[in-house]
Amino acid sequence: MAKLRHIAITVPDPEKAAQFYIKAFGLQRVGSTDWAGAHGVYLSDGVMNVALLHYKKEEYAGKRGRDFVGVHHFGFIVEDVERTRKAIEEAGGRHWMGEPADGTGFYEVKYHDPDGVDFDITANGWTGASKE
Repeated sequence: MAKLRHIAITVPDPEKAAQFYIKAFGLQRVGSTDWAGAHGVYLSDGVMNVALLHYKKEEYAGKRGRDFVGVHHFGFIVEDVERTRKAIEEAGGRHWMGEPADGTGFYEVKYHDPDGVDFDITANGWTGASKE
């Protein structure tokens, strides 16, 4: 069974956005990222991971582009990535990017649902997100 545990929001300034969510809702900062495609801050309420991201490259930003501000995608922790991939594709989902990593490294496999909504799956989860 899949569990919703991740929401990614694109923002102009991840640090500024993080301060808002920390002050307004008491979320905890659990990490950050800075790679070729994006920089951002990860927050958690102990169950969900909220990624506040600013994309650096269009190819990673997806169809909405680098300047889009708002909910970008959401993610599910799944028990069996290959079985879930098959179910997604049989239901009409289309693979966007990403593949499971060798070993126990972090990864996400990104898809578009039949209406074009972006989501991702992983068996490893996100920093601050509960698997249970």
